Amino acid sequence: MKAVLTRVSSASVEVEGEIVGEIHDGLLALVGVGREDSPEAWETMVRKIAELRVLEDEKSVSDLNAPVLLVSQFTLHGRTAKGRRPSWSDAAPGEVAEPVIQKIAEGLKARGIPVEQGRFGAMMKVASVNEGPFTVLVEC
Repeated sequence: MKAVLTRVSSASVEVEGEIVGEIHDGLLALVGVGREDSPEAWETMVRKIAELRVLEDEKSVSDLNAPVLLVSQFTLHGRTAKGRRPSWSDAAPGEVAEPVIQKIAEGLKARGIPVEQGRFGAMMKVASVNEGPFTVLVEC
């Protein structure tokens, strides 16, 4: 499992002209589920998103009760070593990935973290105003 976590002053996801998720002063989490991920990887990702000290003054999402905008991003598993067209074979298929993304959202909510989401499988427009900019890559 891979994620790009970005500290944002604002972020939103739009699908077919409708804002389906929006946050302010929190974390944008683009998460890609891999074909070879362990069954427990989602739990590690929840912990990383909640506890990494990547917000202002080295605080975490949990410390500040900051919101998370969670967006599924299978393209994080694109392989680009050969040719000009990325290979998506390392990404989990939708029927595997969608429940994992939901588990991550539910795991964050169970910790009391406000969570907004994109829409799985939809063509989304993701907008963000990065703070810092501060972005980290997470692999579990």
